[in-house]
Amino acid sequence: MKKLLVFFIILILIIAVLSLMITITHNVPLGERVALVRVEGVIIDSKDIIEELRDYSDDASIKAIVLRIESPGGAVAPAQEIYEELLKIKKKKKIVVSMGSVAASGGYYIASPADRIVANPGTLTGSIGVIMEIPNIKGLMDKIGIETQIIKSGRHKDMASAFKALTEEERRILQEILDDVHEQFIRAVAEGRGMEIEEVRKLADGRIFTGRMAKEAGLVDELGNLEDAIMLAGRLSGIKGRPHVVERKKRLGLLDILRGDVGEGLFGRAFPTIRLKYLLTP
Repeated sequence: MKKLLVFFIILILIIAVLSLMITITHNVPLGERVALVRVEGVIIDSKDIIEELRDYSDDASIKAIVLRIESPGGAVAPAQEIYEELLKIKKKKKIVVSMGSVAASGGYYIASPADRIVANPGTLTGSIGVIMEIPNIKGLMDKIGIETQIIKSGRHKDMASAFKALTEEERRILQEILDDVHEQFIRAVAEGRGMEIEEVRKLADGRIFTGRMAKEAGLVDELGNLEDAIMLAGRLSGIKGRPHVVERKKRLGLLDILRGDVGEGLFGRAFPTIRLKYLLTP
């Protein structure tokens, strides 16, 4: 028993010494770290991103967060939830966004509250708009001789049905919804970027911008790559030299696949329904 206890004590001491050596070798004092959080692909769910952001927000050794965005956007509500979480964290720590190849629509939405936005000259961004896609397979059903019987309790309950065409009244109702969510997008960008609402509205017709064009329009602060964004985050938070970057390693499981692009594609086509998106579509 004593030998086992001595073994564990020695093991703990060895681990402690190795940790100290690594710290000294890398010359990274505690509290001079920057967290790197990646948002990649279509934004379907906000849970994992928000959880990661909160962990770094509560970690006293993390002085700033770099949000690397490689996304064409996605569902409206998750983008809004990430945006709101960033506003809360911004009160405590500096946030710098680094844009990859694409950071458009919902990708730009979640970038807008950052202290600084850094984009590559060729980044595709902007696309401040909303899209709603409702598939209509009535013609196909008629050709193969299948008729769908609908029983409903409200006049507009089947408004998003894939088995019928939209009426003019239904189209008007859905357009009002889109206009309202579009206005929310405009106001969110204006608040996040400190711009006038009418100034943003002129840019919010769904068009995309290169990083260089976005900088000229005031949607981006600087041109640069991920390394530039990390160094900027360090300077803004008072870190001298290159900060130590902390990044959570993501594990891809079956649930992640089903919740991500693959799952969205499979289930979205199998069960067509109404979708409201801040999404750049080709």
